[in-house]
Amino acid sequence: MQAIQLKEQIRNLIELQKIDTQIYALKEEKELRPKEIEEKEKEFEEKKKQLQILDKQMQDLLKEKKDKELELASKEENLKKMQVQLYQLKTNKEYTAMLKEIEGVKADISLIEDKILEILDRIDAKKIEIENGKRELVNEEQKFNTERSKIQARIKEIEDTLINLESQRKIATSKIESQILAQYERILKNREGLAIVKVNNNACQGCNMTVPPQVINLIKMYERIISCEICQRLLYLEEDL
Repeated sequence: MQAIQLKEQIRNLIELQKIDTQIYALKEEKELRPKEIEEKEKEFEEKKKQLQILDKQMQDLLKEKKDKELELASKEENLKKMQVQLYQLKTNKEYTAMLKEIEGVKADISLIEDKILEILDRIDAKKIEIENGKRELVNEEQKFNTERSKIQARIKEIEDTLINLESQRKIATSKIESQILAQYERILKNREGLAIVKVNNNACQGCNMTVPPQVINLIKMYERIISCEICQRLLYLEEDL
């Protein structure tokens, strides 16, 4: 192949690489975007779980309050019975023993009442916590829906751009000889979307390794396309094109 023709092929490869660089970057972004939605959805679901935990804690507090109220009612009923029995006793010993027992029940009642008041305070605090959690969840849901819509819009934008780029790529590949294109495509696949790079300051811009002077001389001869000895990417000298 004549040097002029080879230079033209290299220029076509460079243009193709520009298109492929965009395609690879957009495809990578498109692949990552749904994962962003998944992560944000996980965060939102975690906040919903936290609110469910608060609701469960509230139900436990209400049950604890009800249990204590039942216990209190039982103690008060027992106290009434003991007070009635008190005046039916015939001996001082029995009377004194009953008084002591009554005082014990009154002490138990006082402790239960204090416990109920403590539970009521905890219920009030939990109500505030739940209300705050609900408001926060509403805000988080709005944020999640907004972010999801933005990401979905971006995915659609990427898909439209990729369609356009694939059309450009089809035109670009039609200008490249099949053998050269096959070599380019193989490297493109094995080197994460970067198949042809320039030599800058005597270094391959694909792997940053030094390109020997004899290799640079081979590039300048334009008898064939030269590859990097390290990364196998196709090499060119920008100043020669």
